[in-house]
Amino acid sequence: MNTILKNFLKFLFFTSIGGGILYLIYRNQSKNYLEECIAKGNVAADCSLMDKLILDFTTADFRWILVIIVLFLISNISRALRWMMLIRGLGKKISFANAFLAIMLNYFTNLGVPRIGEVIRAGVIAKYEHIPVEKVIGTVVIDRMVDVLSILFAIVLAFFIEFDIIYGFISENLEGSILWNRALIFIGLAGIALLILIWKYRKRILASSLFTRIRHIIHGFAEGLKTIRSLENTNLFIFHSIVIWIMYFLMTYFCFFAFVPTQHLGLSAALIVFVFGGLGIVFPSPGGMGTYHAMVIAALAIYGISADDAFSFANLMFFSINLFCNITIGLIAVILLPLINRDVNPARA
Repeated sequence: MNTILKNFLKFLFFTSIGGGILYLIYRNQSKNYLEECIAKGNVAADCSLMDKLILDFTTADFRWILVIIVLFLISNISRALRWMMLIRGLGKKISFANAFLAIMLNYFTNLGVPRIGEVIRAGVIAKYEHIPVEKVIGTVVIDRMVDVLSILFAIVLAFFIEFDIIYGFISENLEGSILWNRALIFIGLAGIALLILIWKYRKRILASSLFTRIRHIIHGFAEGLKTIRSLENTNLFIFHSIVIWIMYFLMTYFCFFAFVPTQHLGLSAALIVFVFGGLGIVFPSPGGMGTYHAMVIAALAIYGISADDAFSFANLMFFSINLFCNITIGLIAVILLPLINRDVNPARA
């Protein structure tokens, strides 16, 4: 019961963060849209941002949304195949169905509590494939490390292609910001204080049962990390990594064509929106709720897209993937995993 309560409180906390950010963005955009709409000679009753959002959704070209969903599935097929290669490095072979559905369950649970999905994903494979969970987590970390390197490459590429635009945005939004400077000072001082406390009580920490347990976990985790050295086909691993991120990029690019105000934007704009949106998802809110919207609005503003249109685009992209794909396929994974593994004696993970 305590675990259920803790998870529920985490869900409320992170959902409140994401929902709060999204509400603040909506309220701000709604106010600006109302002022601009009235300035154009319209009456206030005809200036509802919610009505505009509904109209934008209903008039979007859903043929392109279907293409995005297909690309999403292709990216996760490649992700499942890539993960299976890592697990084979442990000397274990798992089924594609379990790998794919565990990944979809990963996305689904992350909508409730950010980053808990990676643990759930490892637990599912440990449970049904009888592999120590610490080792599976090691492979999940490698999977995510490759993703981090990929997004860093995308950021570098974006800087190279649109350096003037990105540098101007960063300078305008961060330079001279008192809040930003104070945050950096606080983080630095907190880090130093933590290191001092760890050093002062190091003997007690090393002798504790908790540290012994952590050391055991780290040992199994390290074995999982070693799988990168045991890849059967490095070129195939790289190929799947490229496919995953090209699909992610194309999802943003093709979504431009689904929405009239963004149809004229090209590949370089898609790269910037993709990078900004990716950074928004990194923040601890369910699926990037709110933070994704803020970053996409900022990126599209660079290319002259109005804030209200950018908000509609962000929602179109966000709800197509998070609500339709992650929730729908995640629920299917919840149903199918026990059925597919009905003849397996589940291990305790």
